[in-house]
Amino acid sequence: LGIPFRTGGSLCASKVADAQAAYESANTLNGTVLAGTNFVLHAAGWLEGGLSSGYEKFVMDCDQLAMQQRFSEGVDLSENGQALSAIREVGPGSHYLGCQHTQDNFENAFYRSTVADNNSYEQWLAEGEKTAESRANALWKKWLAEYEAPALDPGIDEALKDFIARKKASMPDAFA
Repeated sequence: LGIPFRTGGSLCASKVADAQAAYESANTLNGTVLAGTNFVLHAAGWLEGGLSSGYEKFVMDCDQLAMQQRFSEGVDLSENGQALSAIREVGPGSHYLGCQHTQDNFENAFYRSTVADNNSYEQWLAEGEKTAESRANALWKKWLAEYEAPALDPGIDEALKDFIARKKASMPDAFA
C-alpha cells in the first residue's frame, strides 16, 4: 500500500529488567520487525505494561534493537557476502580462519552485543559474576557520565527559554 506503519516495540509486563522482560520484549519486537514497521513506538525501556520504565531495560532493549536492525538488512547476496572467493580459495577439507576473506570481514560479519557476556563460565566468575542487568546498569551510568551536550546556538537557546517561561506563566502549575 505504501502507507507508513507504526507499532509498538519492546513491550512487556515484567516489573524489572529480568528474563521475563527479555523474552516478552523479544517476542513483541520480533513481530514488529517482521511486519516491516516504519516507526516503532515504545521501542526501549518499557516495563509493567507501560506503567514504568528502567534505564537497564532501555540499554538492553537498544541492544536488541541493534540486533534486529542487523537482521532486517537481510542476507547479503553480493560476491563478498556469499564468500565465494573464500570458498574457491580454501576448497574442501580445510578451514577459513586464515583466508583473506575472513581476515577482511570477521570484525563486522556478526552483530556483537554491548550487553551480553560471551566469555567462559570461569572468566565470568573471575570478572565478578555480572548479570545482564548489572552490565546494563554499568553501561547507562558510563554513557551518562561521558555525555556531552551538543552545541546549541545561543539565540535558539534563549528563544526556547523564553518560550518555556511564557508557557509556564500562562497556566497554573499542576504539580504545586
